[in-house]
Amino acid sequence: MSDHLIPRPEHKFTFGLWTVGNQGRDPFGHEVRAPLDPSESVRRLATLGAYGVNFHDDDLIPYGSSPADRATIIRRFRIALDETGMKVPMTTTNLFSRPVFKEGAFTANDPNVRRFAVRKAFESIDLGAEFAAQIFVMWGGREGVEADAAKDVRLALDRYREAVDLCCEHIRDRGYDVRIALEPKPNEPRGDILLPTVGHALAFINELEWPAMVGLNPEFAHETMSGLNFTHAVAQTLWHNKLFHIDLNAQRIGKFDQDFRFGSEGIRDAFYLVRLLEDSGWDGMRHFDAHAYRTEDADGVWDFALGCMRTYLILKDKAERMRVDSEIQDALRAAMADQLATPTGPLDAVRTAVLDESALAAQGYGHERLDQLVTELLLGVR
Repeated sequence: MSDHLIPRPEHKFTFGLWTVGNQGRDPFGHEVRAPLDPSESVRRLATLGAYGVNFHDDDLIPYGSSPADRATIIRRFRIALDETGMKVPMTTTNLFSRPVFKEGAFTANDPNVRRFAVRKAFESIDLGAEFAAQIFVMWGGREGVEADAAKDVRLALDRYREAVDLCCEHIRDRGYDVRIALEPKPNEPRGDILLPTVGHALAFINELEWPAMVGLNPEFAHETMSGLNFTHAVAQTLWHNKLFHIDLNAQRIGKFDQDFRFGSEGIRDAFYLVRLLEDSGWDGMRHFDAHAYRTEDADGVWDFALGCMRTYLILKDKAERMRVDSEIQDALRAAMADQLATPTGPLDAVRTAVLDESALAAQGYGHERLDQLVTELLLGVR
């Protein structure tokens, strides 16, 4: 393996405890792999070159643990982090598994369920702060509805906003260096989830009390499920300066949330995403929210983890090659890609410009040649 394709901590690759710890259960089959101790996950990922691990509150500390058990778990986990140098950049909370959230969490009709959910989020924020996590992700898996008669969505959005504002207030009151990242998803487990896309979430942020504290954690699979272009979604998130975190995986359009190994589906889409992240200079974590196939044993889990990181580095290398490929650069000039940075205005220039519509309509842009050259680059013949 070439040195530049070997994962290292400086690449900022992270995994969730729930990703490598996934036991292969699905709606039609029981677990096929044994549970994985969080400390073991830390050590194994460190040997593969990862930067850090992220977790839901219940991933690290089983729900209902006693204070003594909690202290023991945290101590063992911290020892593993210290021994390996691994970090915890992000934490989140599970507001979707417990029966209490069956009608919703932040947007439940019952005020006491909402209070229970917000307090659980507070405790998860506190837990993340113990490990210096600077991002708190909110995925509203139960924030939605199947029976539309049961919920006024306008009021649900009021309550959603209130919950996010309360979490921001908690962060400010405790003096934490933490930002919140909303994670959009169109459906599953709810038939329709609130804030289903990047666009919905960006609009929602504008209505918050402290919008500067809140950004996005877009996920490859979630936009792709509904046929949207994930790279475009990330580009708009960057344009708004709201890319706080990102979830990388693979997904086929129209399928259930598959969470495949990064790059295992849609390799062109994965390439353009990596190119965007690298060309933009974004310095955040490259987090893999995916899991190994159900077919895998314990060894296959680590093949999966290494594969995610290696594919990212291969596509990064392809993006660097694209920047220096003379034919591709010539094709980009023919497509006038560099002219997009030229302002259309000012007003007087638009009003007085002498324009030949027929000539403008007749010109070609060479997209076929450009696209083929990129295809050949990805296929390894350039």
